[in-house]
Amino acid sequence: MTILKGLKILDFSSLLPGVFTTMMFADFGADVIHVESTKRVDIMRIMPPYDENKESYIHQHLNRSKRSIRLNLKTKEAVEIVKTLIQEYDIVIEGFRPGVMKRLGLDYETLKEVNPKLIYCSVTCYGQTGPYKDRPGHDNNYLSIAGVLDHSRLKGKKPVTMGIQIADIAGGTLHAAIGVLAAALHREQTGEGKYIDVSMTDATFTLNALYGTAFLGSGILPQPEEEILNGGTFYDYYKTKDGRYFSVGSLEPHFRKLLCEALDIPELIQSTFNDSTYTQKRFKEAVKDAFLTKTFDEWLEVFDEDFHGCVEPVLNFEEACNHPQLQSRNMIVDVPNRDGSVQKQIGTAIKFDGVEPTYKFVGARVGEHTNEILNELGFSDEEIERLENNGVLE
Repeated sequence: MTILKGLKILDFSSLLPGVFTTMMFADFGADVIHVESTKRVDIMRIMPPYDENKESYIHQHLNRSKRSIRLNLKTKEAVEIVKTLIQEYDIVIEGFRPGVMKRLGLDYETLKEVNPKLIYCSVTCYGQTGPYKDRPGHDNNYLSIAGVLDHSRLKGKKPVTMGIQIADIAGGTLHAAIGVLAAALHREQTGEGKYIDVSMTDATFTLNALYGTAFLGSGILPQPEEEILNGGTFYDYYKTKDGRYFSVGSLEPHFRKLLCEALDIPELIQSTFNDSTYTQKRFKEAVKDAFLTKTFDEWLEVFDEDFHGCVEPVLNFEEACNHPQLQSRNMIVDVPNRDGSVQKQIGTAIKFDGVEPTYKFVGARVGEHTNEILNELGFSDEEIERLENNGVLE
């Protein structure tokens, strides 16, 4: 029994926020159909590296366990097929710019006439309203507009381009997933569907939970490298003798004591409790100098599994994959390929008691399940061939 069995989703998205959302649902048993077209560029499908069949590993991860149907949504017959599908697949997730689905005749207002219980989630750059609603964007743009990057950089330096997509995933994906599940609970209680408008910029703006809130209350604008958690204290990253790095987060008094003892600077334990800017800078310099005395591997021996003072090595991704904590949590999983082999992928982070995620197969080829899905809707093979010949399935 999978925990989301019974949720049936039509996924019209082709960008990270939407496909990550539906992957999370599919991992826990939701039945997801990815509505695609050979005429539309799906960035997730063309991002390298590729396997021997020229398929993107990124696509195979993000679209695992989802069936794929090819539809030319500009044709009336394809729209009618969608309307038939939503009688049963009554959750829609899409990431087009505002107005696109309406022009196709697949907007919420139109589709809820077909199924009043429809849950419809749009994940867009800036939302369905406001002066920026039609404006394109990417992760770094949303972080910029949301006021995150200016105080998340080194003083006098440019913002750092992130190696992960914070606004797309923490902003778009997670808020979309929560919105859909909240709407599903509401529907279960009332029988009523809902429209959900997720703006990645809005969602990223809410991530300013500490310094943004402090500014609104006090009027004190957060500055680069001046706050507790952005480098203004010794909470920071420190270079080792051989050019690697460790993260230090030993903010609480008992953690700072352990840090000082491990770095062999016990004389500074008491000074860490002094809030003066001078003392804090002096302590940070002492931590910096101490880390430069040993190599990365030497510090690994100091900050081993028995050290509980909030100091951890900055790992590359291969090292992270081999970390015993992540391995013990089954964060690397085997997902079946078509040929019976398995592909290593990142597992789901949500753990339920007595419920295991389902990793059915790697991301499907475009339209791989078209005939299967149409047969389930009652189309004969001859009718499917006619649809193919008429350009409805492309």
